[in-house]
Amino acid sequence: MINRHFSTPVLVAFAMLFCTLSLAQKKNADYKIHLFKTNETFTIDGIGDEATWQKAETAKDFFMVLPMDDRKATQPSEVKMAYDDKQLYLLATFFKTPGNTYVVESLRRDFSFGGNDNFLLFMDPFNNQTTGFSFGANAYGAQWDGTMSNGGSIDLNWDSKWVSEVQSYEDKWVVEMAIPFKSIRYEKDVTEWGVNFSRLDLSTNEKSSWTPIPRQFPTASLAYTGTMVWDNPPPKQGLNYSLIPYVLGTVGNSSIDDIDYDNEFKVGGDLKLGLTSSLNLDLTINPDFSQVEADRQVANLTRFELFFPERRQFFLENADLFASFGYDEIRPFFSRRIGLGVPIIAGARVSGNLNRNLRLGLMDMQTDKMDETGLPSQNFAVLSLQQKVFSRSNIGLMFVNKESLDYEAMADSLKTEYTKFNRNLGLEYNLASADNKYNGKVFMLKSFGPDSSYNGLAQGAHLEYSSRNWNWRVQQEYISPNFTSEVGFVPRNNYIKLEGSVGYLFLPASDKVVSHGPQYTGFYYFNPSMKSTDYVSILGYAVNFLDRSSLGVDVFNEYVQLLAPFDPTNTDKEELAAGTQHHWNGVYISYNSRPKSLFTYNMTTRLGRYFSGGYRTNINAELGYRFQPYVSLGARLSYNNLDLPEPWYTTDFWLVGTEADITFTNKLFWNTLFQYNEQNKNFGINSRLQWRYAPASDLFLVFNNNEQLSPLEGNLWSLTLKFTYWFNR
Repeated sequence: MINRHFSTPVLVAFAMLFCTLSLAQKKNADYKIHLFKTNETFTIDGIGDEATWQKAETAKDFFMVLPMDDRKATQPSEVKMAYDDKQLYLLATFFKTPGNTYVVESLRRDFSFGGNDNFLLFMDPFNNQTTGFSFGANAYGAQWDGTMSNGGSIDLNWDSKWVSEVQSYEDKWVVEMAIPFKSIRYEKDVTEWGVNFSRLDLSTNEKSSWTPIPRQFPTASLAYTGTMVWDNPPPKQGLNYSLIPYVLGTVGNSSIDDIDYDNEFKVGGDLKLGLTSSLNLDLTINPDFSQVEADRQVANLTRFELFFPERRQFFLENADLFASFGYDEIRPFFSRRIGLGVPIIAGARVSGNLNRNLRLGLMDMQTDKMDETGLPSQNFAVLSLQQKVFSRSNIGLMFVNKESLDYEAMADSLKTEYTKFNRNLGLEYNLASADNKYNGKVFMLKSFGPDSSYNGLAQGAHLEYSSRNWNWRVQQEYISPNFTSEVGFVPRNNYIKLEGSVGYLFLPASDKVVSHGPQYTGFYYFNPSMKSTDYVSILGYAVNFLDRSSLGVDVFNEYVQLLAPFDPTNTDKEELAAGTQHHWNGVYISYNSRPKSLFTYNMTTRLGRYFSGGYRTNINAELGYRFQPYVSLGARLSYNNLDLPEPWYTTDFWLVGTEADITFTNKLFWNTLFQYNEQNKNFGINSRLQWRYAPASDLFLVFNNNEQLSPLEGNLWSLTLKFTYWFNR
């Protein structure tokens, strides 16, 4: 009853917007580039001397987006496109002032956008202004590719099979690409796609776009794409399949209690089958993820579980269909719950577009049983549907089911530890205005289990607005006491949350400062009786400089009433009693250096009071130095000092991570990460050598070492050699 009351204002606001949004047209539909079919054989070398490029239409006269969006770009850019029966081709030329140096972090694939001179292509094959694909390259040839969702979010964990080459000169750099039609999804017999081109030039601190885009939005915003016009519909794909087998061998040893490690030889792989040009079937058997990048450790002084992103390739294509339902802390489906310390036997996924407006996601995964712990074999099934409505909005449906197999044969003691089944059913509406200034969401989730203790509700709604100067957001959440999502990410329940923020940006006529302004943000938690349990109020001021450095200062006021016993150091010391109340304030100070420097640094400091009348001093720093484009060195430092009364007294601990990223070429990489977490008494090494000897095909050599420090001493190490190859037709 309480959650309905709080969602009413947001629902009313949605209703008021419907009339103005339903008939809106795409803003930049009149910006068009025409594509013509060619029969010429291309050599992808970054030179572009084929006859086709002399006749192809040119997209040029880019608009500046940053530092200001009211003028044309000062650095000229030109893009041409063509196609044949198998591939889409692109040739882009980026002129620069002679003498200006290129800024490139490394040759690493999926580079950081803000740290490299780069070019990005954004494609919306379904013209839904919501989903698509992005491809790009930096000035020294490192590739970028990802799937696009939610109108402009890009998931770089997705990799596809395509080729590109870059040539760099004193006054320009040139990128040439060939993207197989089989590497992307699109609707057949459609002759117009959404498209845009983006360039970042760090020597002039200028971001530009082929179509005009307001400065408050990313150039990836699909609401502002132009139109790619084909002379004929792109070719039908016919039979489209990819077979990606792997073989690996691992040696290792463990001296940690309760962890046995055996040498192994393993074979498995994936199959991708195009059911239609826009719908794909993915199958995996005996999958392995040993080459996946290690998680960056975080010092945890919160009362709740931390979120770590999914990086396993099988779960990534069209991942937004499964992962974007709800909010960051009310997710009914979180794929990392599958196969967490448990072997995955096999899995299947169907995902993509049934038509221009309807998207489908269907996944089924089967895990093995664990005799050591008694964990039964489990099946995970997810269904997601997303129907586009109005100009860019959609209605989504999700069903998540986790089922324990052979449950009745289990011992009664294990039945109290493992659930027979858990299910979530949800419905949501996502609002996105044609000009992207208004965005919002309303959703409802219902959980089911073997008895009423698993049956609960979760609900949320928000509305946000962003213009050149103003931004604001209002949000409301409610989770009942019994809401259960065993396959999701829901770190807390039994609360009502109200959230709001408002900010203003001044845009001065200055050759030093791009923008500056204040921002207020508040988070307020209540129990179902509307008694306050937590709140944080933050008032800040940020300054963004022309060289892309930034400075921020925030003062905060925080209150916590503990709902359960809690050790304020999270180091297994004495706990504060449930029901105790704590109130403090403090300040955050942050500075990010300019990215074009060879030496970069970002620093954040938190100073102020803490639990039980104590003090907390926190200093975080990220340091980097590059010998471009081959070597990038980095260090992450986090120091916490907790000055508390007895029995805690003074507790301090470090989190240190150092990383060496060596890119011998844009196909041969070596990355080594060292991490020391004094809070968890853990030291780890992850070292990965990757040779991309053919498109999307790799040889990996991965070394892992994890050492538990006193008093829990022990060591686990492994060395894995893995070979993958991408066959496709």
